[in-house]
Amino acid sequence: MTLHGLRDRRMPGIFGGVKKMEKENHVLRLVFLAMMIGLGVVISPILRIEGMCPMAHLINIICSVFMGPWYSLLCATLIGIIRMVLMGIPPLALTGAVFGAALSGILYRASGGRILAAVLGEVIGTGLIGAVVSYPVMEFLYGRTGLSWMYYVPSFICGTLIGGSIAFALLTVLSRNGTLREFQRKLGIQVYDRRA
Repeated sequence: MTLHGLRDRRMPGIFGGVKKMEKENHVLRLVFLAMMIGLGVVISPILRIEGMCPMAHLINIICSVFMGPWYSLLCATLIGIIRMVLMGIPPLALTGAVFGAALSGILYRASGGRILAAVLGEVIGTGLIGAVVSYPVMEFLYGRTGLSWMYYVPSFICGTLIGGSIAFALLTVLSRNGTLREFQRKLGIQVYDRRA
């Protein structure tokens, strides 16, 4: 065995450091995801009426910006399932969240990190797509009668506008003082530096 071989085994070098950093980022992402899920379940009753849950949209947009579309979709799905099981919320907890969560993250990335695009994705995904998908779910699977395709659109759009406005204000402040960029960097997510 050469001295070079012994040194490689004892000191993994730059590649060992990269793997350790990736593992730390992964753990940090999971912890952040768990915090967002817990927070989403706890604050969801604030301002909630059937078909309108602004705090869920706030969490969707924040999760989309901090972690991307797929983590946001997972977060919205888990929050919806927990709310349905523990709080007796109808399936609107899922149909009113998953489309906006995914589209919010997709539009945020596609726009190069524009917060307004994330809010717009939530409004379109939940306020329009999620509202229309909620009709057959509630009518045929849940047994609600007297609904139309557009029944949930007004309340879903109102909820997304309230939650989206709060998220926009919060994320804009975090972006201006550099905290958003630092969080994204620590989470190992694509960083969009809007000030540069």
